[in-house]
Amino acid sequence: MTEAQPPELRRQALGLLMPGFVGTELPDWLRALLEDGLGSICLFGHNVDTPAQVAALTASIHSANRHAIIAIDEEGGDVSRLHQHDGSPFPGNAILGRIGDIELTRSVAREVGAQLAAVGIHLTLAPDADVNSNPDNPVIGVRSFGADPVAVAAHTAAWIDGVQAAGVAACAKHFPGHGDTATDSHLSEPVIAADAATLADRELVPFSAAIAAGTKTIMTSHIHVPAIDLEHVATFSETILGDLLRGRLGFDGVVVTDALDMVGASGTRGMPAAAVSAVAAGSDLLCLGSNNSESEIGDIVEALLIADSVGELPVGRLADAAGRCLTLARWTADRRRQAGEPSRGAANPPIVSLGEVAASFTLSDRASAMLAIAGRPVQWVRIDPEPNIAIGATPLGPFFEGGAVPSFVVPIDDRTSAVDYVAEPGALTIVVGRELHRDDGAVGAASTLRASSDALIVDMGFAHSDHVDIATFGASRLAGEALIELVRSSA
Repeated sequence: MTEAQPPELRRQALGLLMPGFVGTELPDWLRALLEDGLGSICLFGHNVDTPAQVAALTASIHSANRHAIIAIDEEGGDVSRLHQHDGSPFPGNAILGRIGDIELTRSVAREVGAQLAAVGIHLTLAPDADVNSNPDNPVIGVRSFGADPVAVAAHTAAWIDGVQAAGVAACAKHFPGHGDTATDSHLSEPVIAADAATLADRELVPFSAAIAAGTKTIMTSHIHVPAIDLEHVATFSETILGDLLRGRLGFDGVVVTDALDMVGASGTRGMPAAAVSAVAAGSDLLCLGSNNSESEIGDIVEALLIADSVGELPVGRLADAAGRCLTLARWTADRRRQAGEPSRGAANPPIVSLGEVAASFTLSDRASAMLAIAGRPVQWVRIDPEPNIAIGATPLGPFFEGGAVPSFVVPIDDRTSAVDYVAEPGALTIVVGRELHRDDGAVGAASTLRASSDALIVDMGFAHSDHVDIATFGASRLAGEALIELVRSSA
């Protein structure tokens, strides 16, 4: 501990940190930090095995610190940590936005919250409140409710209302709006070039609705918004977090950073310096990443204490941030007490029907005509998608366990292998990929498969290729089930 710093300051600094770890059981060193005041832990796909295991893990975390905030990145669609291994049973935001039923969105969020609360998780880093104004956005895309700010605002508010009604705190993200970017802040520092008037009329509309709906937290983004702050990315901008979010929009809840291990945050400064800059700018809860070490957390705490001692942090900033986090922690603890012993019975039936999901797809005339030919055998081909850091390793659409079985797979490292595919005589080939246009090799493989067989090309993201016959606007398991049913009912 830094000399002349009272123990309470160290506890306050620990109270702002939300690390991640690898494994399905709580490590001893992390338990010790929780006992010392570590405020939060974020769970990821590698921490999840079964509902019973997650419940045991969260119980062990709360036994070490009853006020610990346990978070997870559960958006109810392509980004699903609770269902990362088997695929999400929810449609995802883009499909919900296309269906356009606000009450349905509220119901989906309530069920997402119920599943999280049942295993002891009381903060979800969702919903994505970004307006997907750039249709080729590489990191938001189907995670957004759409491109219309008013519609996105309505769905965002409903999602927050639903999940918080289930006792799980919401986190509207990625403030002040990540929708108009062409790069991924996991890998770079994106720039939003819109002027202030456009930002007010577009990006900020859903966040204003989120605040009005009572969202407990809002997540920052590691993006440059020159119209507001010429120098700093949003996570490190007092102008964006203080003047705009706190002052103009009136948010008084917990400001959560996007993961500080992302290139857009710590790529040139390191994690300890990034943590100090984020707290100085107005962030309260620091998401550190998916796999942090004891020494890394120690370095971050030391950096915060030094910054406080030399005046790099405003007077009282650590106490202010820790107080907000503790208020959130007490809210989650109250919700746990109200809920009692978690129930982990049989899964509820889908809230959204397969027919509703399939009706949100777009089909080319060619797809409609080919699906209308009855009695044909069907073969499935999977074009493995390029990795997406936000989504992680999860089954692609229909290829969950017990779903469609691919007769042929085009791997990432050998797109030319598509020439080896041989279709059964008279079969209809369903070729499935995600955002094919981002990979010239994938587009080439789809073209080859279409030329050599009676094939329909399915894109489970936002489709930007002339080769695509069906666009699903989501690759969750539910979207995959709807695709299977669409093909089955037509074959």
